Parts: sequence; C-alpha cells; structure tokens
Amino acid sequence: MSERAAQSHVTLAVVASSAGVSPATASRVLNGTSKVRDDLRTRVLAEADRLGYIPNAHAQALASASSRVVGVVCHDVSDPYFAAIASGVMRAATDQNLLMMLASTFRDPAREIAYVSTLRAQRALAILLIGSGFEDRAWERAMSAELDPYLRGGGRVAVVSRHRFLRVDTVLPANRAGGAALARAMLALGHRDFAVLTGPSSLTTVSDRLGGFRDGLAEAGVRLPAGQVVEGTFSRDGGYRACAELLGRGLKASCVFAVTDVMAIGALAALRDRGLRVPEDVSLAGFDDIPIVRDLTPPLTTVALPLRRMGEAVMSLALREPRTRRSRVERLGGDVVLRASTAPP
Repeated sequence: MSERAAQSHVTLAVVASSAGVSPATASRVLNGTSKVRDDLRTRVLAEADRLGYIPNAHAQALASASSRVVGVVCHDVSDPYFAAIASGVMRAATDQNLLMMLASTFRDPAREIAYVSTLRAQRALAILLIGSGFEDRAWERAMSAELDPYLRGGGRVAVVSRHRFLRVDTVLPANRAGGAALARAMLALGHRDFAVLTGPSSLTTVSDRLGGFRDGLAEAGVRLPAGQVVEGTFSRDGGYRACAELLGRGLKASCVFAVTDVMAIGALAALRDRGLRVPEDVSLAGFDDIPIVRDLTPPLTTVALPLRRMGEAVMSLALREPRTRRSRVERLGGDVVLRASTAPP
C-alpha cells in the first residue's frame, strides 16, 4: 500500500491514541468547536500532521455545521422530474451557502419516514419533501410524529405536491387543474375516446392528475371507462408495461394520456413495438414537460410545470422569515403544450 493510501486510512481514534488524549478531545481540536488546553492542542495537531490525518469533510459538516444542512427527500432522483426540482433546490441552497443532502426513497413510505428521522437526528436546518404525498393514514400519522417535534424545536419543513394532513409550507403544482386543461385540449382536437396510464393510486399526484382529467372530460359529458385506466410504476418501463396491458385489453381510445412524461416515453415505445403510429393511429400525451420529451419523435404533448422554479420555491418557503405557525401554500400553474404526438382522431 502506498504512503498516501495508508494515510487516508488514519482515523480520528488513531490520532487521539497517538496523542494520548480522548477521541472527544481530538475531535474538539481538529474541528475547532471548543477551547482545549494549549499543550493538548499542540500534541493533537502534531500527531495529526505526522500521521497524515485527513478530516472527513462530511462528518465535520454534520458535527460543526449541521445547522447549515438542508435535507431533501425525493422518490427517485434518477427521474428527470425530481432531478429538475432538486436542481432548483440546490441552486437556492448554494445562494444561501447551505449544504444539501439528497435521499431517494424509491416510493417506499417507511423509508421516507426513516430518512426524516435521520435528518432530525443530524439537526438539519430544514427538511424538504419533494415527492408526492401518500393516501395512507398510517403514513400520515407516522410522518406527523416525526415532523411535529422537529417543528416545535425550530426545524423548518416544506413540501412539494399535496400532502393531505401535513400542516406545513407547500408548493402546490397544478396537478388537478393541469389534468383538466389537458382533457379540454384533447376534446378540442376532436377526441372522445380516451385511455389513461397512471402511477400507484396511493400517491396524491396520481389521484389529482387523473381526477382533473376526469373532471375535464365530464364537463363535455365524456366518460372514462374503468377498463381504459391501467396502473403502472412511475418509470419508463412502468409506462411500457401499462401500455402493453392496455393494448392487450383491446385499444378503444384515440388518445392515450400518461400521467407522467416518463411513463409516456415507455408508452411510445410499446405502441411502436406493436406497429402503431403516433399520432396517426393514436395520440399520446404526458405531464411535466421534462426536457427530453421535446426531442422525441414525435415531440410529446404535455402539461408543462416550472420544475426548477418549484425547487427554488420550496427552499424559499422553508427559509422564510418571520416564521409563524400558519403554513403557507404557493401555487404554481401548468400550461398545456401541444406538440406533434397529438392530432385530431
């Protein structure tokens, strides 16, 4: 092993032992968090230099600057929707000289609660939940049990999307209104037969977007048959499988709406694999306007949300002054963007 590699394995405990002090004393010297006797400080610094001790920057941040840490919990950072929102959070955090810690739950409610508990223990300045809420009373009770004492202790919490019983600052994108607006736009093109590819029904984002789409159809007296709604996962593969299941049932729709762009990308592949042309044989629309959908062939009709702005807004809410017990809701609109993936039937 090289000398540099050997040094990189020197721990705080090794430095403390070599200097003849406790690990706590060595930590105070090396982190500069409190006053230590000059002779002890000299010994610790000398041994740290001799051994080539390299501090763990992450641990230092948690130990001496945890009040500058913002925890961001999302469902899946590989999803462009969450990546764009997290980018907005990161930009705002950088402007405030804050350290952002990002965790993906992969839509596991228990994991989300565990991450929040960990951030509480690390004394994070703020906790941001940027994924959909869950339609689950047990989850709501467990999450409230974590967040309520954190808030009482001065912590700050803000969320993106609807979380039913969390009384915290919220950035509320136009999920329901956007779904209704998309339905009206498709009706205006002449469509009357629809199918929908949804994500897990336990997510508030799913119920809002699907509910809004139903509302828009109902205004024109158009019904969405239960057999034309297929649930999948919020992913490209989930969209592919859901669309394949829909086609297996017998496609009766002239327009397919996927409640996220990522699912729509998978649906587009499934339609092509079965020899169907978009939009000549069936129109296809999504939701979010992630950047890649503009470059598809054909480009995807969607509901455009200001994703990076949502990230900046949720950070702004978490850091707002003066803070009061009354929570604030910031509503951000969405616009239907018609592209070549939809056409009159």
